[in-house]
Amino acid sequence: MDLIHGLMNIFLPPLTFIALLLVLPPYLLLKFLAYIRRQLLSTENMAGKVVVVTGAASGIGEQIAYEYAKRGASLALVDVRGDRLGPVVERSRRLGSPDVISLQADVSVVDDCNRFVNATVNHFGRLDHLNMDCISDFTPIMDVNFWGTVYGTHFAVPHLRKSKGQIIVVASTCGWYPLPRLTIYNASKAALISFCETLRTEIGSDIGITIVTPGLIKSEMRLSGSLPKGMAFISMESKEECAKAIVRSACRGDNYLVEPSWVRVLFLWKVLCPELVEYCNRWVFVIRPRKVRRNITPGKQT
Repeated sequence: MDLIHGLMNIFLPPLTFIALLLVLPPYLLLKFLAYIRRQLLSTENMAGKVVVVTGAASGIGEQIAYEYAKRGASLALVDVRGDRLGPVVERSRRLGSPDVISLQADVSVVDDCNRFVNATVNHFGRLDHLNMDCISDFTPIMDVNFWGTVYGTHFAVPHLRKSKGQIIVVASTCGWYPLPRLTIYNASKAALISFCETLRTEIGSDIGITIVTPGLIKSEMRLSGSLPKGMAFISMESKEECAKAIVRSACRGDNYLVEPSWVRVLFLWKVLCPELVEYCNRWVFVIRPRKVRRNITPGKQT
């Protein structure tokens, strides 16, 4: 057995490289043609469809609700802060949603997830899109970001199978890019991406799954001071533009969306030069801030 593994260690890497040289050109061409087709032909008509949006009281979730409302979808808006959903409901109706309900629920609680899915189906009679944008300041991060999506998806899958629907999961670039000072947040989003990719394999074509990995977006979390120091120089995209891109991508049936799209270059650096990425991240977000703090004297502070 050790001999077999030794031979695989020697021969499998070069054979894999040769196989990639043969497979990648036609594969990338097919992906490009499929992308063009989705851009031109595959936009889903949301009029009369039913969409659940979690985290709808603010941030990206709120803007996603408005984008679906403009497309004529009926909405079930969910948030742990139920008292803040009223204005979102009213604006969604003004923007064109024929029917909107609000549901107070904590996505980290299994019974709450079952309740908001059942309430949606009981009210509208169907479910077409499930948007899981689970970020909260009130519950441990893993419970909300990971288990909140798992619970909601579990209860929604039987209804989405019937409608050949779509699951839209708002993860994060931090799920695959190791941004310092956000260790547990990054881990929760990485777990979420892995969960969704595995679920897509298991479900097949019955339900589409769009995995969204936003970069820096002007949402409540990003503006609350929870981001690492040293990122002030990076331009943040508005939550409105991000929501538009998410809904467009979901209605096209995309498997992945990186928003803004330039952020995807970080993935190449991370895969091809992981040691360099680790060093640069540590310098920018750990070592350099320490040096800045040491150089600041009480007399220079404002």
